[in-house]
Amino acid sequence: MTFVNKTPLSRRDWLKTAAAAGSTSLLGAQSRPPNIVLIFADDLGYGDLGCYGSKIRTPNLDRMAAEGIRFTHFYSANPVCSPSRAALLTGRYPTRVGVPRVLFPTDKTGLPASETTIAAMLKAKGYKTMCVGKWHLGHLPEFLPTARGFDEYYGIPYSNDMNPRPLLHNQEVVEEPAKLETLTPRYTEQAVKFIERSKDSPFFLYMPHTYPHIPLAASERFRGKSPQGIYGDVLEELDWSVGQILETLKKHGLDNNTLVLFTSDNGPWYQGSPGFLRGRKGMTFEGGVRVPFIARFPGRIPKGKVCTGIASTMDLLPTIASLCNAPLPPNPLDGINIWPLLTGQKESLEREALLYFDNVYVQCARWRNWKLHIARYNTVTYSPSPAIGRMNLPLPSPELYNLETDPDESYDVAAENPKIVAEIQQRIERLITTFPEPIQQAYRETKSKRVAPTAAGAVTRPAPQ
Repeated sequence: MTFVNKTPLSRRDWLKTAAAAGSTSLLGAQSRPPNIVLIFADDLGYGDLGCYGSKIRTPNLDRMAAEGIRFTHFYSANPVCSPSRAALLTGRYPTRVGVPRVLFPTDKTGLPASETTIAAMLKAKGYKTMCVGKWHLGHLPEFLPTARGFDEYYGIPYSNDMNPRPLLHNQEVVEEPAKLETLTPRYTEQAVKFIERSKDSPFFLYMPHTYPHIPLAASERFRGKSPQGIYGDVLEELDWSVGQILETLKKHGLDNNTLVLFTSDNGPWYQGSPGFLRGRKGMTFEGGVRVPFIARFPGRIPKGKVCTGIASTMDLLPTIASLCNAPLPPNPLDGINIWPLLTGQKESLEREALLYFDNVYVQCARWRNWKLHIARYNTVTYSPSPAIGRMNLPLPSPELYNLETDPDESYDVAAENPKIVAEIQQRIERLITTFPEPIQQAYRETKSKRVAPTAAGAVTRPAPQ
């Protein structure tokens, strides 16, 4: 026999019941892990977005910054394509994971299977995962995104200036050569479709755009529309793409449970602006490694914040792991959890020095407000002497810059700060011992090259050993 309580609820009891039900519903909604959208531009300079001082129209990214947080000292782990992507996806230096240089279509290598990517980490937690865009971590089937934690892949396996230039869906060639002017809209279409079919489960969308890497191309809708020429056209279309992603999240009620991140793999190449910073792509001066970074998560990241703390692309994996309650990979990480910076709980975090490499050669290190350059890979801009040739050379004297007062690295203050120079050198020495033997050997070889400044400021040929 079933007994039914027909006693009417008082208003107070009804409110308690409703509040409890609402609370249960809210907890249920929050118990679902957050979605992660990581948008990665190619060769976008620190000064290329409106919210970073550019005249190029980027209203969606500017709005994203206004609705979230923008960093002023965010760093790629390397000033060129493949290494920077390896570091982003693994939370480790590219010189640790076997991708110290740019990969080409002739290479038979890629990101090792022993490395855990953000995608593999989240897939183990039940996330749906997709990579849309430029991969550049190995083009053979065993190195493609579908072998590194992604359920699906759509894009070009390397840079758009390399040949052949296939457009892949998973491992199948759907177009050869890929039509450059259609890439951004087609990437966007694929990303939107992935969000729509994954909306009922947690998902990770990694969207490494092909642009603004050269050669540049824009669709008919954007071509010739920017006052800043083709570079402006390309960035305005990229900004439109970001807007489409944000709109899709909002349309499907995913806005408040999705962390959206936007940054670049390195500084600008021939076009684009490093802003007030010295150097460009391929250089370990600030213009080559300091990049825009915007994060948006309504209700979790406060609006309109600007963070001046130091952070790196290597920090994204441990931060995402913490946010999504995912176990960290077995390999030791170089990145740290920067969630306290993203939420504005802290303005800066104490961390180990960040190292910057040219291929296998360490060039400089950033620690707190200081940056110490200890070596430079020889180029005509450094030393035009043909007698030296192409090699990594120790600087005659380390160069120290205070990035708080001298962000364009114009005034060497090493002589006035010997203790800071010694401190950073000690940190470099200690860190190098944790790297694979080839990296340690490269460091020893560089130190063994004895050089001396000439009257003209150039560098003499290394003395015989």
